[in-house]
Amino acid sequence: MRTATKTSLTDSAAENLRAEIVSGRWCIGERIPNEASLADLLSVSRGTVREAVRMLVSQGLLDTRQGSGTYVRSAVDPSAALDRVKRSGLRDQWEARAALDVEAARLAALRHTPADLARMRQLLAERGTVTDGGRDAFIHRDIAFHKSIVVASGNRAMMELYDFFTAAITETVRATLDGDLPEPDQQAHAAIVDAVASRDPERAVAAVRAFMAPVLAQLERLLSP
Repeated sequence: MRTATKTSLTDSAAENLRAEIVSGRWCIGERIPNEASLADLLSVSRGTVREAVRMLVSQGLLDTRQGSGTYVRSAVDPSAALDRVKRSGLRDQWEARAALDVEAARLAALRHTPADLARMRQLLAERGTVTDGGRDAFIHRDIAFHKSIVVASGNRAMMELYDFFTAAITETVRATLDGDLPEPDQQAHAAIVDAVASRDPERAVAAVRAFMAPVLAQLERLLSP
């Protein structure tokens, strides 16, 4: 393990601890060295170690158990994965969003509650247009609407994944509003809600695919030789 030398000692310490986890030197379920030992290994204060551990706990890599110690929870580094998503092309991001939205709508058609449906319709009505309060406000409302469908799916992992992709999805939404790609209108959004309400999963899948098709087709045209 390398000695922390960056300007931000907490960030440097966290990077060193993350490297131990991602490399597999500390296995999932294994208890990591205590605070004092880590401070000696990294040549930093115990307070810095405490902050670095807290950072990795918030990222889902470590789990602190009262009176027992800190254990490796996951070897998957979500921050690195998110960086790779952000560096992927616009078409890749839209295709990933389409896959997520299709499955969310299918599950929502099967599992939604009356409260879920009421929430979707409320957010659809509030979505409005880009001229209502400016572009950033519109993007926020649009994402809130789409996330309500994911919530209605009842799939906790999918909800977490949607939050994980939010930054990249926001960029794709911004791209549609810059004139390069078509922005699906209110009717296309309403068609998804109606399909989910029908409790017909195939209809819900078809509605989302129809919603995404114009954007994906335009991306193919823009990116073709």
